[in-house]
Amino acid sequence: MRLFKRTDLLMGNRFDLGVVGEDESLALQALEKAVQEIQRIEQSFTSYRPDSQVNLINAKAGEEPHKVDLEIIQLIERARKISELTQGAFDLSYGSLDKRFWNFDREMTELPSEELAKSSIQLIDYQNIIVNRSESTVFLAKKGMRIGFGGIGKGYAADCAKRVLLECGFSNGLVNASGDMCGWGVRPDGRDWTIGISNPDRPAEVFSEFSLRNSAVATSGNYEKFVLIGGQKYSHTIHPKTGFPIKGIKSVTIFAPMAELADALTTPVAVMGVEVGLDLINQLKGVGCLLIDDADRLHASDNVRSMSLAS
Repeated sequence: MRLFKRTDLLMGNRFDLGVVGEDESLALQALEKAVQEIQRIEQSFTSYRPDSQVNLINAKAGEEPHKVDLEIIQLIERARKISELTQGAFDLSYGSLDKRFWNFDREMTELPSEELAKSSIQLIDYQNIIVNRSESTVFLAKKGMRIGFGGIGKGYAADCAKRVLLECGFSNGLVNASGDMCGWGVRPDGRDWTIGISNPDRPAEVFSEFSLRNSAVATSGNYEKFVLIGGQKYSHTIHPKTGFPIKGIKSVTIFAPMAELADALTTPVAVMGVEVGLDLINQLKGVGCLLIDDADRLHASDNVRSMSLAS
């Protein structure tokens, strides 16, 4: 048995797909189908194409509902459950946030005013995303609202790619959507797939490894996208209630049965903080969590063994 791999730039991120098999031709055909599935998802869910279903929803905000595919309705409904579970710490309408003052590029040299931050978050409210399943429509209740699937889309795409590869007959494989990963079966040598958790201060270094046994994992850290202002690091994770970057947590890793769920939980757990975030995870069956706080302390949910951060 061999591992056949393919790497593509999809949804603005690097996707690594691999399957275990004997026939190279069949493996490459399956990987091509999985890539096509991710591209299909991207066309519907991206906010970078003016004709995507998501942008057409946004364009009609405050005016009228827009008819969409059932797939989008279903993902919005699942996202809403995460929003309710996290008391709004996860919110698809985060897309309403004005990116002009939190663009995290080299031109950003000062913090925005509190007034600007507060005004920018006024449109963030998942309860104003109105879904009509019978009509298959989505309506954003306030003009200027925008939804985006950046907090759940990569995980969803990874799960869909996995489904395609399983349907093609590959019972062993791995999909890595830039840190949102799902693995099933085993490696060519019969051992479990393993994933490494990066040290947020030195991302190239792995401080711990875990087996990925027919499950998924997602990691989000302040090392991925940030700016330095006045000698202080401000991460890309914005608190939806304040409009400012969160503090206190460097890295969140979520273990879950599906990549979509793991992806969706990383940001709200970071927003909720160590104590509240771990309390939430401990109530979810089959879900685990590792947190690294600003003092480099490692915190683990009840179903993840205790470890110490490598120095």
